[in-house]
Amino acid sequence: MKNQIVFAWVMLLFLPADPIVAQESEYPGRLRRSESFLGIHFDFHAGDDCTEIGKRVTPAMVDSIVDIVQPDYIQVDCKGHRGLSSYPTKVGNPAPGFVKDALKIFRERTAAKGVALYCHYSGVLDNEAVKKHPGWAIMGPNGETGGINGSVTSVFGPYVNKLLIPQLKELNDIYNIDGVWVDGECWGMERDYNPEIVERFQKQTGYQSVPKTPGDTGWYAFSQFFREGFRTYLNYYVNELHRYNPQFQIASNWAYSSFMPEPVTAGVDFLSGDITPNQSINAARMEARILSQQGKPWDLMAWSFSINWSDPGAFQSAKSVNQLQQEAAEVLSQGGGFQVYFNQRRDASVVLSDMETMTGVAQFCRRRQPFCHHSVAVPQTGLILSTDACYKKMNKLFQAGSGELNGLKGTLQILLENQYVVDIVMEHNLEENLNRYPLLIYPEWETITEEFRQKLVQYVEHGGNLLVTGPVACKLFEKALGVELLDAPEVRPNHLYYQGQIGSIKSLSQRVELSDRAIPFGKIYGDKQRSGKYETAGSIRELGKGKIAGVYLNMGGRYLTGKVTVARNYIGGLVNELFPYPAVTVEGSHLVDVTLNRVDHNLAVNLINTAGPHANRNVYVYDEIPPVGPLTIRVTLKNPPKRISVQPSGREVEWNFADNRIEFTIPRLDMYDIIWIEE
Repeated sequence: MKNQIVFAWVMLLFLPADPIVAQESEYPGRLRRSESFLGIHFDFHAGDDCTEIGKRVTPAMVDSIVDIVQPDYIQVDCKGHRGLSSYPTKVGNPAPGFVKDALKIFRERTAAKGVALYCHYSGVLDNEAVKKHPGWAIMGPNGETGGINGSVTSVFGPYVNKLLIPQLKELNDIYNIDGVWVDGECWGMERDYNPEIVERFQKQTGYQSVPKTPGDTGWYAFSQFFREGFRTYLNYYVNELHRYNPQFQIASNWAYSSFMPEPVTAGVDFLSGDITPNQSINAARMEARILSQQGKPWDLMAWSFSINWSDPGAFQSAKSVNQLQQEAAEVLSQGGGFQVYFNQRRDASVVLSDMETMTGVAQFCRRRQPFCHHSVAVPQTGLILSTDACYKKMNKLFQAGSGELNGLKGTLQILLENQYVVDIVMEHNLEENLNRYPLLIYPEWETITEEFRQKLVQYVEHGGNLLVTGPVACKLFEKALGVELLDAPEVRPNHLYYQGQIGSIKSLSQRVELSDRAIPFGKIYGDKQRSGKYETAGSIRELGKGKIAGVYLNMGGRYLTGKVTVARNYIGGLVNELFPYPAVTVEGSHLVDVTLNRVDHNLAVNLINTAGPHANRNVYVYDEIPPVGPLTIRVTLKNPPKRISVQPSGREVEWNFADNRIEFTIPRLDMYDIIWIEE
């Protein structure tokens, strides 16, 4: 009882009745998230061991972070997945002990310095709420409270009104935070087997069975029911908070990304996600290209450390400045903002020496900001992430955790390693002005809606170029391709022969018979000695004013686990047949990612050096990225440019102009340069 009285007294001491920032006019203006470019994220998911929160948090500590890094915003912990709040909440479940109100100190000092403050708040995932209120939780397939994870609240239940909304209003009223980065949302969702929820599904859909595995009747409909439930939940609480304070800014972590590949239908203010701590470059390559197409301000967060949870001997290993800069480059080249995640200590304080690393990253980003932030992509190749096909294949409600996106991921890597400029587009991104892309690619998807299939065929007939990869995907376009797929697709060794090279690709493939309208492209032998007969690897056909090509084996997914250069060269050659005159070409190294953007009236060719062991799962930290070059670059322009320079150094480039193309050479690429073309 005594401890309870002391705790209650401490709570009253540290939670003021009036707002922390009472007079906004007293403080410098703060950027909204739509204007922001660079941030720092801190969290620590408070637990039962957090008995001295605030002990080492001081105004000087926060001032040091801001002064050293100069961020546009800071995100700081307020409630993690454990469900214990790291500030002295009156409406939620506070952590065991407080020495000082750390959130108050963060808010006071960031406001004084004109830096926005957002809170890291765990939404759908909340262990404490599930423990105290089992009725707020979902039920797993075998009756587990909180689902298989044990911490999943129901988006159909009272949690959103009883805890989430009241607590976010409390943060708004007392701390005047600028907004929240809501974690543990779409990716934390599970299917709910509570009887009343199952009954609601049955009444709504007519299904009487209760599917528990992907092969069960009604599995897709059951999954879609909960996806729609999440959309309704997200839109509901966002609208409620915006009614309460229209200036309050909200993101739901990984909403409308590859985890939730669909149109933005909720009124979120910005999109964001934390890319994987390992394999970060490949994750950033994909996610940045998805978020940049969604029509919302967006950023991506890198983890400042590597960790492999499947490795029993692995611990958090701090990444090098070079490693984080390379990750940042992938994000900045797509026009987005960038932030880095650092752990807070268990008392909510920050390790200030970490800010030395962040300073190196921040300076790297700031030097490039004028040449990349809010840039607009110049459409070249559109790699299709099909919402419909992805959701029909996805085992989880949200997040392709079982390889469902491997075909797209591998195809993206192949294209980038051929120095093609690539956007990732979904069906809704192509509803208007489909023809803005000279080339579209449908990579190894297994289904397609008839409406979208017809739209792609018409795109070709009207002059577009379409590449379909994988035998199952090609079956969907069999008539348009002018081929007949024989037998059934099967996984087998495919010895691909192209331009004097042969490479073994064990993947799903299928024999094909070409009509006289389809021209073969590449050969598949039964062995690496090229003995005996061969099968056709791919084909190209003229269709109307355009061309359609098919590849009759899965190369993308296999490229992730069994990379062979002949696969890269083959797809590169096939793309060149369909799209021989891209707006930019880069020769000299396959280890360069190329992006073509417009910034105001200037053209920006982004060049990223992707050398180094970033894709090696056994390398947690690396600090050496060997330079590449020389690189020969050609860009199509109507008229000679006024000036070409390499940014951010400002070094001018000598160039030649002929036949509406400029050509020049960059002797060396260290990490990330932007060729700035003033037209």
